[in-house]
Amino acid sequence: MLYKKVRIESFAYELPETVVTSLALEEQLAPVYQKLGRSFGRLEMMTGIRERRFWDADTPPSRFSTRAAEKAIAASGIDKSHIECLLHTSVSRDFLEPATAFVVHDSLGLPPTALIFDISNACIGFINGMITLANMIELGQVTAGIVVGGESSRRLAEATIHQLLTDPTVSRAKLKDGFASLTLGSGAVAAVLTHASISKSGHRLVGGVVRTASEHNGLCRVDKDTCFFDPESYPNMHADFQGILKNGLGLVSETWKAFSKELRWRIQDIDKVFSHQVSTVHHELLFRTLGIDTSKGFTTVESLGNIGSCSLPISLAIGIEQGRLDPGDRVVMMAAGSGLSSIMLGVKW
Repeated sequence: MLYKKVRIESFAYELPETVVTSLALEEQLAPVYQKLGRSFGRLEMMTGIRERRFWDADTPPSRFSTRAAEKAIAASGIDKSHIECLLHTSVSRDFLEPATAFVVHDSLGLPPTALIFDISNACIGFINGMITLANMIELGQVTAGIVVGGESSRRLAEATIHQLLTDPTVSRAKLKDGFASLTLGSGAVAAVLTHASISKSGHRLVGGVVRTASEHNGLCRVDKDTCFFDPESYPNMHADFQGILKNGLGLVSETWKAFSKELRWRIQDIDKVFSHQVSTVHHELLFRTLGIDTSKGFTTVESLGNIGSCSLPISLAIGIEQGRLDPGDRVVMMAAGSGLSSIMLGVKW
């Protein structure tokens, strides 16, 4: 897919104030560590994640999604009355029905003519949203829209710790399996996209490719589809970290080949790379596998953890804020999610 008319006006993000270290999570598992003969520090050693952030327990996803969206709209200079589409794209939702997009739309005070709906697709939901909105802009269906998402991982982490502490058959294998849930962080992000005719930024979304390996859909699953505030039900996540890493890297390699052919961008043409971040191990292997200089990358996983669908766009938003992008830079956005699926988008900054 190639775009000629789509521009990225702004990115904005919102982070929780509460910082939770990996050591603090491990200390809650002290009885399990003692029983299994494990020492503190393993979580950070295995993932490179020093800390992450959590929203307050009673904060719904729509609240912080709205905050990020407000910032993105203000930064874009686009009047709210001109926003014709809103897509809410995170795994976390206020409830199963209606779509969380409706709550955010109402909170923002966007026009009643705007097209709004949720897109939920694990860690690539936000990028799916960008593609969906970009397609509408390219086709002339809308001239401006916003993609937004907010992830909350507190309950999943608490559920994992509770399950490990109360499991009479807890083992080293179960503890390792639970680490995937404990790598997750929380945050919200939003991006405003427009038609070139009204763009003030000139940041062009050039195009991208998608590749899927759905035969690996069992490698990561959260087995309960429950209401966000159901006090009697907690999500339970199972993840085969090694399986995801091995098969995911193979899929990303195939995606890169297709991306390079579609956009005619070679590795030496790339200036900056922002990727979905699961761990520092994954990030280093990704760059090594593709033969990309790590100096072109940018990581936040050490201090923010894996923020699911918001991981890549929040890293990009922070990179923009820190002045890491220069006019004319060729930027690659590399997204990957359980299922498995991989998306790469190219941006001419």
